[in-house]
Amino acid sequence: MKNYRFSRTLACALSAMALSAAAFAAQAQPAASMPAEHAGMNRAAADAKASDATRAFQQGEKKMMKDMGRPYSGNVDKDFVAHMMAHHQGAVDMAEVQLKYGKDPALRKMARDIIKAQKQEIAFMKKWQARNGVK
Repeated sequence: MKNYRFSRTLACALSAMALSAAAFAAQAQPAASMPAEHAGMNRAAADAKASDATRAFQQGEKKMMKDMGRPYSGNVDKDFVAHMMAHHQGAVDMAEVQLKYGKDPALRKMARDIIKAQKQEIAFMKKWQARNGVK
C-alpha cells in the first residue's frame, strides 16, 4: 500500500509540475502576430497583475529549475539524488502554495500528503548523500 501511495503521490506531483512547466513555457512564447518587443511588454504587464499565488508558484518553479540545472557529474547515483532532491523540493514548494491559497479540501489534503511524502524522501536522500560523502 505504501508503494502505491508513494507512486500515486509522485505521479500527481510530476503531473502538476509538468503542467506548470508547460504553462510557464506557453507564457514565455510571444504571440505570433506581435513583435517580440511587444510580447515582452505584455508578459511584464501580466506578471505585474499576477496574483500572490501565481507569483509564489513562479518563484518556486524558478528555484526548482535552477537547482535541477546543476551540471551532471557522470555518477548516476549522485546525479539522481541531486536532481531528485531539487524536484521533490519543488513539489513541496508547490504544495505549500496550495495550502496557503487553495480552498478545495481534497486538493489541500493531497498537498499535505505530498509535503509529508516528499520531505521523507528528501531526508532519505540527504542521509544517502552524507553516507556517501556527497555534497
